[in-house]
Amino acid sequence: MHVLTIVCPDTTGIVAAVAGYLSAQGIFIDESSHFGDPQTRRFFMRTRFTPAGSFSRTAFAAGFRPIAERFSMQWSVHDLQVLPRVLVMVSRHDHCLNDLLYRYRTGALAMQIPAIVSNHMDLAKLAEWHRVPYFHVPIAPDSKAQAEARLLEIIEDTQAELIVLARYMQVLSPGLCERFPGRIINIHHSFLPGFKGAKPYFEAHARGVKLIGATAHYVTADLDEGPIIEQSVERVDHKQSVEDLVAVGRDVECLTLARAVKLHLEHRVFLNGRRTVVLR
Repeated sequence: MHVLTIVCPDTTGIVAAVAGYLSAQGIFIDESSHFGDPQTRRFFMRTRFTPAGSFSRTAFAAGFRPIAERFSMQWSVHDLQVLPRVLVMVSRHDHCLNDLLYRYRTGALAMQIPAIVSNHMDLAKLAEWHRVPYFHVPIAPDSKAQAEARLLEIIEDTQAELIVLARYMQVLSPGLCERFPGRIINIHHSFLPGFKGAKPYFEAHARGVKLIGATAHYVTADLDEGPIIEQSVERVDHKQSVEDLVAVGRDVECLTLARAVKLHLEHRVFLNGRRTVVLR
């Protein structure tokens, strides 16, 4: 199976032109969804299809080019049998990493993990058990530039297409964020009001929050303000201790991050300015 993704100015006739071309090539459409944003006047389309026989990307591109030029499309074709390479970054909290590794090992997330990068050694044995290379890249106030240079080397060497921050507790530089737009996913707790600092669950408990949530978003130079991919919440009440809230938070973070990664891997997420369009 393949996925065709399209972004272009919104106008009439796009869906008909794409469907007509695929039909003329004897290509079966398994699933198709689209959205025209009335504010940005941008059109987004995702079509999963099965070729009738052997598939030639070059031949497909040659035939599709007149349509793409007619509608000023940015488009790509993705082979779903080619598993994306995902680099995972983590610090000391293991719940999101452990969840991702389990989903990776069982095939629930269709990806390869060529490496795990951490600023601590705490989770090296977990990576070893899953037979994933583990790179320790320590960070000190005076060595952030060197650490980031080493990270870039690992990204290049592993040919990582996506970077997932599975509770990586270091801030990436604006230059690194801008280098990989729409290719770095972070998970963050979501509270109202917002509690910052090292112990947000203690603050949340003290204020008697009724909802605990998590937000998965693309990373930008604006800390924790990148385009949102997925969000989840769970209800809590006054009977639950701080430890209970932390446990609920772990579960919500794991689930939200896994959903966001899956949506990205399936090419369902499109950047739309500061927002995303997610074609489910």
